Amino acid sequence: MNGHELVALNQPQAEHQPVDVRQLLAGFLSGRSPCTIRAYSQDLADFQAFTKTTGIDAAASRLLSGGHGQANMLALAYKTHLVERGLQAATINRRLAALRSLVHLARTFGMVPWRLEVQGMRGEAFRDTSGPGKQGVQAMLRLVEQKQTKKSARDRVLLRLLYDLALRCGEVISLDVADVNLEQGTVAVRGKGKTSKQILTLPEPTKAALKMWLEARGTEPGALFTNFDRASGKGNRLTRTGLYRLVRGYGQVLGLNVGPHKIRHTSITEACKAAADNGIGLEEVLDYSRHSRKSVAVLMVYRDRERNVQGLLASMVAAG
Repeated sequence: MNGHELVALNQPQAEHQPVDVRQLLAGFLSGRSPCTIRAYSQDLADFQAFTKTTGIDAAASRLLSGGHGQANMLALAYKTHLVERGLQAATINRRLAALRSLVHLARTFGMVPWRLEVQGMRGEAFRDTSGPGKQGVQAMLRLVEQKQTKKSARDRVLLRLLYDLALRCGEVISLDVADVNLEQGTVAVRGKGKTSKQILTLPEPTKAALKMWLEARGTEPGALFTNFDRASGKGNRLTRTGLYRLVRGYGQVLGLNVGPHKIRHTSITEACKAAADNGIGLEEVLDYSRHSRKSVAVLMVYRDRERNVQGLLASMVAAG
């Protein structure tokens, strides 16, 4: 597809026959986690900007109303546009996957009889599983525990949940007081892409830190973790940005480049090592990390990075 064809496909066009896309979009986003809704909304907004339509509804209508061939030509032009912008393959694939999912739902609703067939970028993306390491996390915890304040009590629990339970950023900030059961030693977590919560057992250090935080915070209903920054709305639920800045700040004091997800990386790496030492299979580590059962290959990245079999074999070959 040359540049002239891409420009032609990207020009505003006359209105197509009306399609009930509002109901489609509502169904497309319903039942998903806030994080997923935000990601899909951003993807659709980017496609809307590419089509130069007046809104997401109009962009979806254009995609669905042009027929099988025209829709795939438009999607291919959008893919070319994303590549020319220099976006990463993962971002391109996610945005195209959003369009394919939307068309799939439209087909389910009987709005179109065809599928969107434009595929994403090929090639295996590099998965960075590096983290601060066990010693780095322990150093961060010691740094937090030096202060005996309400904020430090909160921060201690946050670090504990990120590391001890390998929670994701969104899983941590979405917790409410009602999700914690200290008597049973559990916390209810809504995992990534899940609609129901999973009950996780708390290790004793995490349980003790939560008890201390609840004594400082109080047990009134609401967000488990609130903001102490007046500029960000003191007393409001801690945001994703707030948690990232908090973790990064402690890391910078120690000379560590670290964020919430890197602590999760370290946690999963340590879980893989503990599993190998105790005869526990990777399938059980999947339950710990709350990856899907189809994600054994993901955990192998953590395991293989730790073992560095490639480096060992390379050394053996070089020494031969």
